[in-house]
Amino acid sequence: MVLRKLSLTLCSLITLTLSFSYHVVSRSGGSFFVAARKVLEQSLIFWYISGIMNPQTSREMHKERTLVIIKPDGVQRALIGDILSRFERTGLKFTAFKFLVPTEAQCLEHYHKDEAWFLKKGKRIIEDLTTQGLPVEKDEMTYGKGIIDTIVKFVTAGPVLAFVVEGNQSVAVVTKLVGSTEPATSDVGTIRGDLTVDSYGHSTLQNRAVRNLIHCSESPVEAEREIKVWFKEEEIMNYKTVQERILYDVDLNGILD
Repeated sequence: MVLRKLSLTLCSLITLTLSFSYHVVSRSGGSFFVAARKVLEQSLIFWYISGIMNPQTSREMHKERTLVIIKPDGVQRALIGDILSRFERTGLKFTAFKFLVPTEAQCLEHYHKDEAWFLKKGKRIIEDLTTQGLPVEKDEMTYGKGIIDTIVKFVTAGPVLAFVVEGNQSVAVVTKLVGSTEPATSDVGTIRGDLTVDSYGHSTLQNRAVRNLIHCSESPVEAEREIKVWFKEEEIMNYKTVQERILYDVDLNGILD
């Protein structure tokens, strides 16, 4: 945090200096300052987008966090151990666990979606109904918003295991291990592809949430928002594991006697 603030202050000072110099020498054709100013401005934009100076997303790369929830179907089918071991074997680190029955308010705060999401999901439901020869009685938005109701009903039906995972590219790694949202089309080797068989068509026919075992955050920004729904910051452990040295230590000093 301190380093990021110092970097931002330094870059701001440099920008102001170059801007002043640009105005002083621009009338005399000082092209160097024009080029230097443009390069610095582009660098600042890149640093902000990449998270180096963005307070909402900036974390050390190997400390990126994501939220994972094993849903009621995963708990009831005794798959917790299998699922956890898949994450653990990659070298990712668990930093918080909570076994609980979620409240409706918690789920509604968690599944906070925009109109684009509702329209996308509603369109899929209409396609499924049409394919199965069933009547379409609502518009895309209404069907999309109805998905949240079915998800909340499903997730609050029994205990779930919520946990925080930390590690380099943890969001991408967890997403890869979990597989696509629909189990029937998830790749072999993924959690959803290997451990369950549900499909959009079946869940639409029964007017229920797709039972896909697990939830995982879709981006680092979404992960940080979702983590706050389920955990207080003081409930998340800050510790090191022995394997982190093998994964992240630059020099691997101390392995040989």
